[in-house]
Amino acid sequence: MLDRLAAAIDRHFGGVGSATAVPRLTLVAVDQPIEPTDQLYDPMICFVADGTKRTTAGELRHVAHAGEMLFTTIDLPVTVELEKVPYRSAVVRLDSQALTELLVELHETGPATPPAVAGQVTAPMTPELVDAVTRYVQLLDTPDDIRPLAARIESEILYRLLRSSLAPILREWSLADSTTTRMREVTRWICARYTEPLSIDEIAAVARMSPASLHRHFKATTGMSPLKYQKHLRLQEARRLLVAGDASAAQIAQAVGYASATQFNREYRSTYGLPPGQDAARLRARLTHTPTAPTQRA
Repeated sequence: MLDRLAAAIDRHFGGVGSATAVPRLTLVAVDQPIEPTDQLYDPMICFVADGTKRTTAGELRHVAHAGEMLFTTIDLPVTVELEKVPYRSAVVRLDSQALTELLVELHETGPATPPAVAGQVTAPMTPELVDAVTRYVQLLDTPDDIRPLAARIESEILYRLLRSSLAPILREWSLADSTTTRMREVTRWICARYTEPLSIDEIAAVARMSPASLHRHFKATTGMSPLKYQKHLRLQEARRLLVAGDASAAQIAQAVGYASATQFNREYRSTYGLPPGQDAARLRARLTHTPTAPTQRA
């Protein structure tokens, strides 16, 4: 069954990672080893049909093999490494409204004992789920079927997920005031303001938690503290700007929110192992000799 899914991805991917005409569906295909990449994941589920992917967020690491799925519950800056290629995956961005409506229809609520908060979790795919995801991708074979059938198959995928080992965290994810939902709101709030000076008290107010409770739940979810999370967002964007443009390191430091170019250079080197200019030159050289790195939802 995984072969059918991988073959459907092969027929339709438009690059390393590409959006499709099917709502909320992205396809990823990589045949050669590539440089580990920094990416910002949003809430989504990655269904791995072939190969192996490792993600690192702060102190947390997750590995998803062929036949497994990786559920990202929040906006999360990660480093992605493809440990085994060829790599094929279908990535479905979660529709919270559709999930909530299905839970209401099924008369299901959150678990009696809430699961531990987690920014990412892996689980095996059932045969029924693999079949549903494959048919979702196969809609691209017959574009006229996308509009009448996509929502129905997406609903089936969500139903199959609610019958998988991911069910407790998915139910918790859908609740309006759960800890997981609060962490999702907080990470999204920081992402929208990462260039601004932020305080723990401000972030705790958004989470409707005490600073101590915020720190505990945030680190359990993301693998890092709220301010380190903000720093990762700044450095990821700075690295992207350095590789893509011709602005100076000092200009980019200011653009991503650093008041001190010296502090930016120090934190950049601590994270990536080289000063900004040298790291950008190395990455540009690699990009001219290796396949394009995965896009945001690899």
